[in-house]
Amino acid sequence: MTRRSEIPAQTLEAYRQSDYRVFATPPFVLRVDEPSAALRAVHARHGVACSAFVSACNPFSHRLEEACNAARHRALQQALARDHLPFIQGAGGHPDNGWPSEPSVLVLALTLQAARALAERLEQNAFLWSASEAVPRLVLLR
Repeated sequence: MTRRSEIPAQTLEAYRQSDYRVFATPPFVLRVDEPSAALRAVHARHGVACSAFVSACNPFSHRLEEACNAARHRALQQALARDHLPFIQGAGGHPDNGWPSEPSVLVLALTLQAARALAERLEQNAFLWSASEAVPRLVLLR
């Protein structure tokens, strides 16, 4: 039996339609379920087989003040650096629904299990995860 998500359908649709920008050189955009040659190139350049795009902002999609989101993002970066996890800055956001873009990171070599644990600690509804085929998949946590 498939468990239904607790995430509102409108929010899920917004996640699926969002642009997940990666500030690599050159920068590129990830989209849910769309193969990414740029992501494949990043994986190859860094010698990794997977990655996760995650944000610490707006836990459970409840909008926080910008300063609070900035502090959460800094804490995420510090934790990743402390754990020696390579990452590239990014931002995720819907192109036209009015929700502010969220500072995010593309964490390289993060397994699905580790990405799930990280996103749960960050109180997120979902995150993107890509295996070696470089197709970002939306992984729901609730």
